[in-house]
Amino acid sequence: MIMLNGIEFESSKLGSKEHWEAVYARELNSFRDIGDEGEIWFGQESIDKMVQWAAEHVPPSDDPAILELGSGNGTLLFSLVEQEDYSPQRLCGIDYSSSAVELAKSIAHQKAMQDILFHMCDFLHQDPPLPSFVSNSEEQKNLGQVDNWDLVLDKGTYDAIALGEKDEQGRSPVFRYPSQAARLIKPGGFLLITSCNFTEEELKANFLTQVNNLVYHSSIKYPTFSFGGHSGAKYSSVAFQKTSQ
Repeated sequence: MIMLNGIEFESSKLGSKEHWEAVYARELNSFRDIGDEGEIWFGQESIDKMVQWAAEHVPPSDDPAILELGSGNGTLLFSLVEQEDYSPQRLCGIDYSSSAVELAKSIAHQKAMQDILFHMCDFLHQDPPLPSFVSNSEEQKNLGQVDNWDLVLDKGTYDAIALGEKDEQGRSPVFRYPSQAARLIKPGGFLLITSCNFTEEELKANFLTQVNNLVYHSSIKYPTFSFGGHSGAKYSSVAFQKTSQ
């Protein structure tokens, strides 16, 4: 059983690479057969709200470098281009599923967005490859500095990682996530994460540590519902900003 700030999560196939390889292999075959781009995880509303938040706080006029963790079929990155005219050359998606990366690349080709970079990468254990527009010095590379991104996005990846198998110390792989994600962000840049398993307060508790140099910035509001005397929203979207120290 995984414990995160008092919340218990059991390991699940939803946290395994094998599961997501199978899911995206099916979606890739479907795309090839009938042109179906696959499921929009968390629905179009979450996509639209994340794009709107980005346009307000990291506008395309600033020509930001944007990275999505667990980009799947690429829908969120495609929406940034289609809805707000972000530069495809400054967008990158990484996923540990080779089928997801192949699907995203295939859809990008169909949409004439081949300039969006999609790479296979397990960011908990390796750094994303440097895009051509990033020019880190050798000194930065030697120091392990990979803070190249103005905005890092996550829609459901943190949730999936939280369901992964525990290590020999009994820790969920998600314990590595906040520090690894923070490393990728430029000082002053943002992490915008959307979750269906964690509330806003739980995300704050997991990410706001001095080690990560992250501070709370804002959140996205969703319609609320009431059940059993309690009220809440279906999703939580929270933005954190990286400080200079």
